[in-house]
Amino acid sequence: MKYTTIIGLEIHLQISTRTKAFCSCENGFGKEPNTSVCPVCLGMPGSLPVLNRQYLYRAVKTALALNCEVARRMKFDRKNYFYPDLPKNYQISQYDMPLSQNGFLEIMTTGGIKKIGITRAHMEEDAGKLIHDEGGSSSFIDLNRAGTPLLEIVSEPDISSPDEAYTYLKTLKSVLEYLDVSDCNMEEGSLRCDANISLMPAGEKGLGTKVELKNMNSFKAIRQGLEYEQDRQAKILSSGGVIVQQTRLWNEKKKITELMRTKEEAHDYRYFPDPDLNDFIIERDTVLMLKKSLPEMPRAKMNRFVKEYNLSEYDACLLTSDRRMADFMEESVKLYPKPKVIANWLTGGVQAYLNEHNCRFSQIAINAGMFVDMIRLIDSKLISNNMAKDVLEEMISSGVPAKDIVKKKGFLQITDKTAIESIAADVLQSNPKVKEDYLSGKKNALGFLIGQIMKKSQGKADPVMAGQALKKLLEAGHEGV
Repeated sequence: MKYTTIIGLEIHLQISTRTKAFCSCENGFGKEPNTSVCPVCLGMPGSLPVLNRQYLYRAVKTALALNCEVARRMKFDRKNYFYPDLPKNYQISQYDMPLSQNGFLEIMTTGGIKKIGITRAHMEEDAGKLIHDEGGSSSFIDLNRAGTPLLEIVSEPDISSPDEAYTYLKTLKSVLEYLDVSDCNMEEGSLRCDANISLMPAGEKGLGTKVELKNMNSFKAIRQGLEYEQDRQAKILSSGGVIVQQTRLWNEKKKITELMRTKEEAHDYRYFPDPDLNDFIIERDTVLMLKKSLPEMPRAKMNRFVKEYNLSEYDACLLTSDRRMADFMEESVKLYPKPKVIANWLTGGVQAYLNEHNCRFSQIAINAGMFVDMIRLIDSKLISNNMAKDVLEEMISSGVPAKDIVKKKGFLQITDKTAIESIAADVLQSNPKVKEDYLSGKKNALGFLIGQIMKKSQGKADPVMAGQALKKLLEAGHEGV
């Protein structure tokens, strides 16, 4: 039997602020354990939380960028549960009056643009962190993270495959990076994702029994976890079994999901309004001010790149998926108005370098001036495209200008017509059979002969001039030197 997959995602985004959500403790990563805590973020008796304005503003900006309706009045609630890294036994969150709801995010799929609904984006504080002694029997608690500001972004169950979930996450991360409201570092826990997945017989409407997946700390793991769970549920349903609502953990080493607990419902948390925090009125002038401060978003920039630079949607989408690369593209075009050539090198050689070294554009040592200087060397025929690939890689890794690399490696391209014709004559003399093939009508033989010139010149000959030289000699009935 065929099944329809239904996926909804919950993103926990750590908002970058100077201080924590409700106190003046520093909000940062990597400090000595338990050095950034106070009675407020630990919920000690008598302490009173105060909402961080920077946190509120950045949360509103994110909600607006996700096309959400921002509430005029919102309140905070206590979500009660016991956990070792939550010493006060409740988390300040939002329940029935959240910051925002009813938004959407557009993603690019193989079937075109798809709109994924955003149920709500609400504010809440983070808990602490457990550190387990590997191989030992002890666990430690670091409460520096307790009270750091989070925004939980909950999607509608509009996602219909693990691939779409992956695309949604990549698109969302790109929007968040444009907003500069979080570093989105998954390894440090700044962006975490839980997923709900259920299956229904194809053609039927409604939702199946959902299973929640946790503990996925990379986009790759999220896609793998969903693929595994999709297969697991399909096998259970096909054999006449019943899916049980539960929370499961993704085991990265075994590549399987494992039972964590049966799923809690909202009433299990005994939400009630936080008595230490009044309701908040969000002034419309403030919302309008924040809306005006939003930068150009990735999709708008992509459409502009297509229109202004005459790029394909694919290239424009790739370039604008990373804000730093998109800014670099625009800066380069200002210096050298050949957008198509610049885009080709960014989506080709530079992207290949990023993939190979598993790094982000913001981590490489290159500036627009150096980059367009390299392209000028190619356009001036001083280096070939093949040489430029080597130059680009060394330039990115070392930060040395292209001209200095070309000089050091003796990469200057041979463009002297007489010199190339001399090499072509030698190649024809050394390959009489191939020469006869060409003259008898096998035009593909020309490619082999050009390759021999490139080999003989150590890749320095201009390949276009090499082809022209060969044709000239062959058409003149060259008999060798």
